[in-house]
Amino acid sequence: MSTAMTTPVSRMTALARAELTLLGRSKGTLVAALFVPLVLPLSVRSAAQEMDLAEVGLTPGTVVLPAAVGFSLLFAVYSALVGVYVVRREELVLKRLRTGELRDAEILGGSALPSVLTGLTQCLVLIAACAVLLDMSAPSAPHLAVLGLLLGLAICAGLAAVTAGLTRTAESAQVTPMPLLIISMIGSGMFVPLEFLPDRLASVCELLPLTPVVTLVRAGWTGDLSAAETLGALATAVAWTLLAVFAVRRWFRWEPRR
Repeated sequence: MSTAMTTPVSRMTALARAELTLLGRSKGTLVAALFVPLVLPLSVRSAAQEMDLAEVGLTPGTVVLPAAVGFSLLFAVYSALVGVYVVRREELVLKRLRTGELRDAEILGGSALPSVLTGLTQCLVLIAACAVLLDMSAPSAPHLAVLGLLLGLAICAGLAAVTAGLTRTAESAQVTPMPLLIISMIGSGMFVPLEFLPDRLASVCELLPLTPVVTLVRAGWTGDLSAAETLGALATAVAWTLLAVFAVRRWFRWEPRR
């Protein structure tokens, strides 16, 4: 008798399909993940019209488009995924999965796939919409925008697992993502570009997790990022990714706190 062989990819895909089904049943999560990021860019556009963007070499499009990407990453990936991890842990799903073939990284990755793909799809739709509605030209450095988007997905998925490890209950999972959401929206250049901040404050904000993502995506269209600035943004994003991986390995909880 032959035994069916499974691979990490097949195991993660099966888990992702199951997670996608569960995600579709969570109306509150879907509303927050799908519709909030579509509304917030309108507020950014209104704010951008009040700024003297030409003075710092920006346009409404190069402000709104990176902000839209940031909102999608924060709500469709980070915030939604915190709830997924916490709820599955409290329902003992994660504990049961660890008794089977799935490895820890496969469990976390498979559970994250639906949210990550939702965020990626939403980002692409918003990028296309912003490019058309705001009459933007083709990106002058598309590789920077791609790098920024991929690093943003990795950072938000990793930080979601870290936040889930610090979250005690499914109810508190609606609250614990808020600090990063607020800090990122205010300090990562989504509502107010860093060029309008005092130099010292801007230097601090450059170290926030989503700032390099916004910077790289914006540079994909402006093309005005120097080699040193590009390396700095990439280094910050990679550092946050590695820090998240370390924190997950150290502090992620697989069983409910009793």
